[in-house]
Amino acid sequence: MSLTTSLDMLRDAMEGGYAVGAFNAENMEMVQAILSAAEEARAPVIIQTTPGTIRHAQPAVFLGMAAAVAGTLRAPAAVHLDHGDSLAIVARALRAGYTSIMIDGSREPLEGNMAVTRQAVEMCSPCGVPVEGELGRVGGKEDDMEDSGGGYTDPDEAEAFVAGTGVSFLAVGVGTAHGIYKDEPKLNTDLIKVLRARIPVPLVLHGASGLPDEVVRKCVRLGMAKVNFATELRMAYTGAVRHSVMSSPDAFDPKLYSRAGREAVRNLVLDKIRLCGSEGRASHLFSRKEGARWWMPQYFTHVRTSVTRRSPRPSPGRARCSSGSGQPASAARTFPVWTGTPRISSR
Repeated sequence: MSLTTSLDMLRDAMEGGYAVGAFNAENMEMVQAILSAAEEARAPVIIQTTPGTIRHAQPAVFLGMAAAVAGTLRAPAAVHLDHGDSLAIVARALRAGYTSIMIDGSREPLEGNMAVTRQAVEMCSPCGVPVEGELGRVGGKEDDMEDSGGGYTDPDEAEAFVAGTGVSFLAVGVGTAHGIYKDEPKLNTDLIKVLRARIPVPLVLHGASGLPDEVVRKCVRLGMAKVNFATELRMAYTGAVRHSVMSSPDAFDPKLYSRAGREAVRNLVLDKIRLCGSEGRASHLFSRKEGARWWMPQYFTHVRTSVTRRSPRPSPGRARCSSGSGQPASAARTFPVWTGTPRISSR
């Protein structure tokens, strides 16, 4: 199957009382592992890369790997920019063909966060690509991003943020943190209930690595529709590679220890998919989405001064609408390339 956006997945999860697992990938083996687990579990899945990862290898590399593997499988998959820290990096991922985007302006005051998030939405919407925003900082360290402290999301601000930016889903601060937990996190689960009741878009839980299973299940049950896992996958991959190298010190074929890392990540992703309750949901999505437009990377073209995504021809009698606007989309949409835009903040 071709890659799809994350929006239908997360709306279905919100309505169905489960969550879609979003897994950070660092290399080809981790991409393979995530998609293999999704196929076995018949689950929708989101592959994520951070700005640090796509500074290591350009976003087209990860998009190409994911598209090649996903094209041989049935499980719906999206490729998501995690914690995009500038409009320039959002544009890079969008040009590469990413099917889901996060812009993280949570370090800015509310007005600044809303402004940069709204700009990201305006950039991505003509391509039909959903945007995740963040309100209420998730503390800790992940990849090359660090925040000294978290902050709970204010429900009144969250309502204004969603209405004022047009985000498709929202990462909220409820007491989780990125990286390794040194102390037991103090999650405000009552806040999740309040946010779910007042916010019309799917909610996202960051910093799920290291949370006890019963805590993740409760967060999903209370309304989290997307749950992010990163640190645990890195640890599983590195631990398996380290063990393989130490067990066979004379081996020099990278495929041998990479295979061990891939299998460790695959097993972990399977566990997390089941934890989120998304096992078997791919077939449900197929039954609901007959005739739906899946993301088709071949409709995405590059030009020198703009980025254009050409829309598939609408089915007879059905006007295709762009980005939930209710207005018919044109055959091609073009918007300025964002270059040289200052970073939101120093990460």
